[in-house]
Amino acid sequence: MMAGSNSTAPQQRRGGVGRMAREMKAELKKVVWPTRKELINYTIVVFVTVVFVAALIGVVDAIFSELFQLLMRVVG
Repeated sequence: MMAGSNSTAPQQRRGGVGRMAREMKAELKKVVWPTRKELINYTIVVFVTVVFVAALIGVVDAIFSELFQLLMRVVG
């Protein structure tokens, strides 16, 4: 017996790519896929949220830009 070896260590996994593909297929069968209507609704929600956040960031950026320019005029 080698120094430091443990006879209770887990054995190396076997099965390779084929086993992984079978397990992936089994897991994908468990997924509850959205209906077309749900998918369209979720897409609209994501799109509206992205537009809202982009507009919010744009407004905050414009405000900070104006404040920075005002500060530079006062200091400079």
